[in-house]
Amino acid sequence: MTENRRTRGRIGITEVTGPSMAPTLADGDRLVVRYEALVRPGDVVVFRHPLQQDLLVVKRAAERRPGGWWMLGDNPFNETGDSTDYGAVPEELVLAVARLRLRPRPGGQRSLRAWLSWAASAVRLPMRADSSASSRLRAR
Repeated sequence: MTENRRTRGRIGITEVTGPSMAPTLADGDRLVVRYEALVRPGDVVVFRHPLQQDLLVVKRAAERRPGGWWMLGDNPFNETGDSTDYGAVPEELVLAVARLRLRPRPGGQRSLRAWLSWAASAVRLPMRADSSASSRLRAR
């Protein structure tokens, strides 16, 4: 059985590292992902870096172009590490689509108010860009 058949439709969890998807995602956030899901423009996806395929990357699929998906980070101040550096990402390198974000609970939260505040912001569904990121995607 091929790897694709084993992972098709499977749900997994991955952790975000780095600032490239801020403000949508923060370092340490966890993503619930669906492997081999249909990718649509605007989806947050997990893919193998085209030049370093042992590295998994989380970015937003901005649009489909010849050769694959154009991937961008949401952080306007992070200038590296997306399709502006390595071009379109071939579809076979796109592994999963993020369906849900789980924000980790900060240590030291003891009051009910602090816990409720965290709980209200911990889960984010769907994984859509905020308006500033959307305008940046259209500008490129």
